Amino acid sequence: MSAQSRSLHKPRRTQLSSVNEDGSRYIIHPSDTHGPFTNWRRIVAVLLIAVYALLPWIQVGGYPAVYLDTDAMRFHFLGLTFLSHDIWLGFFLITGLGFGLFYATALFGRLWCGWACPQTVFLEHVYRRIERWIEGDAPKRRQLDNAPWGGPKLVKRGLKHLLFFLISIAIAHLFMAYFVSIPKLWDMMGQSPSQNWGVFIFVFVYSGLLYFNYAWFREQLCIVICPYGRLQSALIDEHSVVIGYDEKRGEPRGKATQTGIGDCIDCDRCVQVCPTGIDIRQGLQMECVGCANCIDACDTIMEKVGRPKGLIRYGSMQNLEGKRTRWIRPRTIAYTALMLVGVLVLSLSINNLSSASITVWRLGGPPYYIDDAYIRNQYMFRLTNRKNEPSYFQLDAGEVDPDIIVNGIDDPMLIDGNGDVVKALVVLAPKDDFNGPIHLDLNVRDEAGNILATRPLEVIGPNLPTASSDEP
Repeated sequence: MSAQSRSLHKPRRTQLSSVNEDGSRYIIHPSDTHGPFTNWRRIVAVLLIAVYALLPWIQVGGYPAVYLDTDAMRFHFLGLTFLSHDIWLGFFLITGLGFGLFYATALFGRLWCGWACPQTVFLEHVYRRIERWIEGDAPKRRQLDNAPWGGPKLVKRGLKHLLFFLISIAIAHLFMAYFVSIPKLWDMMGQSPSQNWGVFIFVFVYSGLLYFNYAWFREQLCIVICPYGRLQSALIDEHSVVIGYDEKRGEPRGKATQTGIGDCIDCDRCVQVCPTGIDIRQGLQMECVGCANCIDACDTIMEKVGRPKGLIRYGSMQNLEGKRTRWIRPRTIAYTALMLVGVLVLSLSINNLSSASITVWRLGGPPYYIDDAYIRNQYMFRLTNRKNEPSYFQLDAGEVDPDIIVNGIDDPMLIDGNGDVVKALVVLAPKDDFNGPIHLDLNVRDEAGNILATRPLEVIGPNLPTASSDEP
């Protein structure tokens, strides 16, 4: 069989790229790459890491830019404050992220995985950079794997894993800062672990998981655990832009000096630089994370042998077959419509959030009391200032019968920014004239008299259903 025929009939790999034929783990050591896509990915990675590291430090409206205060159940996001009963807005956040991912995948394949996923960003641009700095390029790392344990190997591996663990601890602490704030986290770090057992255990366990993942598990998270790769068949079509190999131009493969062959010289450089160890020439595969390493590697080789770049490139399956890519198609129209509806509803919902909120609940015990002249209903209310600065608020019972007395809402209340007050509220209704449930509207007004929130109340009495409750 000729070399050309052998190239055309090169056997296709049928098992996971990170698994040997005997089922053991194959440790992947991807070679380093240089090129425009590699440079842009590093710039994006630096920006994303900077955003992750700086958000807890940046103050917006007196709070960190992103601060998920789970103790007080208040969530601060770029100057907006959400309370626990605003959790329904999370539906739009989750579905928005989902449709956004579907939309991006339908258009550009696994662009998220290769350019913005935290797994890829930290692994490729932090941990593997350290590994290359300490242990050398891919051949040297493989040699070190096979070398006997001794002084040089112990020093290199020890230093690498020490740095890995320290970086994992730093990432875990930064993650914790999103929930407790930087000043509070700093105070905790100066205290005994016994004073903050929950936080200490979380950070310790999370650091261990990060270290395990980035030091050993690595691409297995993408291949074995993450379901995103398996969803590609449902999310993309022949017009989605993915990383692909131009088979028409590249085949049949052969040496650069041969005649009558395609542009691929079968150097396997695209395989050597792949972080999941696949051969992109075998077509789109579940393990491909869209990192574009193979594009830069192949373009470099094409330059050296004097052939046009783009043998491996971003393009749809249609484009790789020489056909036109259709950007507007049923699934992109549907995803666009759903995203626009979600953005519109979320914008309106956030815009209609009041600067104050109130919850009211009936006190425990009998639902009402009967005095000589009145039927008494007793409540508690919590009034929350959603703004970041102190503000005055006034409560009133709206258009209420003059004979009904409402105690506990007479004086204006000054409430600290993002603070609240809890007070008693008593409604007295004349006993002789009581003829059924009385419905009141408890209004919250600002200093200008504008109604910010309204909470309905039901005043009940004898011979009336008592199952209803104003408890939220």
